[in-house]
Amino acid sequence: MTQPMANPSTSAHSAPSEWVHLTSIPFAGGTVERYRLPNGLLVLVHEDHSAPVVTYHTWFRVGSRHEKPGKTGLAHLFEHLMFNETEGLKAGEFDEKLEENGAESNAATWVDWTYYYESLPKERLDLAIQLESERMSRLVLREPQVASEKDVVANERRYRVDDDVEGAASEVLYKTAFTVHPYHWPTIGWMEDILAFTPEDCLNFYRTFYAPNNAVVVVCGDVEATTVLAEIAKAYAHIPASHIPPEDIQPEPPQREAREVTLKKPTTSAKVYVAFRGPAFGDADHATLTVLNEILFGGRASRAHRILVSEKEMATDIRGWVSTFTHPGLYEMNVTARPPHGAEELERELYAIVDAVKTEVVSQEELDRAKARLELSLLQSLDTAGGKAEQMGFYETMIGDPAGAFRRLEAYQRVTAGEIRTAARRYLQTESRSLVRVLPEDEDPDAEGEGEDESEVAE
Repeated sequence: MTQPMANPSTSAHSAPSEWVHLTSIPFAGGTVERYRLPNGLLVLVHEDHSAPVVTYHTWFRVGSRHEKPGKTGLAHLFEHLMFNETEGLKAGEFDEKLEENGAESNAATWVDWTYYYESLPKERLDLAIQLESERMSRLVLREPQVASEKDVVANERRYRVDDDVEGAASEVLYKTAFTVHPYHWPTIGWMEDILAFTPEDCLNFYRTFYAPNNAVVVVCGDVEATTVLAEIAKAYAHIPASHIPPEDIQPEPPQREAREVTLKKPTTSAKVYVAFRGPAFGDADHATLTVLNEILFGGRASRAHRILVSEKEMATDIRGWVSTFTHPGLYEMNVTARPPHGAEELERELYAIVDAVKTEVVSQEELDRAKARLELSLLQSLDTAGGKAEQMGFYETMIGDPAGAFRRLEAYQRVTAGEIRTAARRYLQTESRSLVRVLPEDEDPDAEGEGEDESEVAE
């Protein structure tokens, strides 16, 4: 899909004087206008008058990657704290005001970013601006507020990780594959760190990362840019920039040999979690591996589904994902066995599928199908104002290009069968493979090989 040439934006030339207009970028039949305030706040505006709604996103360039050992989970804790009390709002009032005005809101935290959003009628955009600027600068972080949210997050960890087979296996996979990089720990954090957080920990984190010069605001919907910019400037211009310390991260050293962990869990089916070293999201190889992943795991016509599910009836669920991280991540492959088949059978078949794409070129039919599925996925993500805002916020935060999704699609279309084989040989190497094998608790360990439980893997 080729983007149209941008027309000069009239709103860009009539923006309030506080703003610096950076660029006008083609996006989904219109443009994304990029502006910046003197305090560093970056704002993206995309006018879409197809429906009387607007979505307001605030992306912060902070995630679990920016934490330190002993303080893991702070970024995720803030996702909860930000819905709590501010100097101008009592606990619960943030959500109440949005609900009273027909809005929906939520948030997400990941390894490289955290974002918050509101989708609401266009007449109530001013409410989102007021609420978001309030919690960016006036969040209350005293003992009662912090203690309450720590309990909520601790319970969330018990539910999503400690008592969940897939959550526990995924956590072990990452702490097995990474030894020094912050991707080693889970976004939700280790339990002992969550319980030990103090208000001072939270205040230092807040003052450092929750600042206008570390944020991207995205406004998408039935709006006029000039009016929006005036309201945002009034609400945010007084908030001071913070000092963002230089990132101090040790790169993950090369992996020289395969790593394996076996877990015994309350499950009726064996599960296999395999991860190979993967490129950073901004690396040219990432698009190539994404197309390969679509060939192997994308839908019922994919190789893995056809071989493992349809033909051999060995598996009930298959998934693959190339991690979309700022730093080099993983290429994950997850398979759930269909009893009576076991983990070792799945491993052998999965490795055979992987080896095949390293020796032979994929067919043109497979390549065309994968590219069509990836294009359809992007188009579907742009159906709503919220979907457009999420795409703009993600790509701006990750690579500094709010229309990066379209550049990405062009990169998919350029991928050749030969490039896929080369990338498979580069990344799908046995020595850089990490494996987590999940066995039912009542299964004879001698049948699958002795292993260790999750608690025996060092953090």
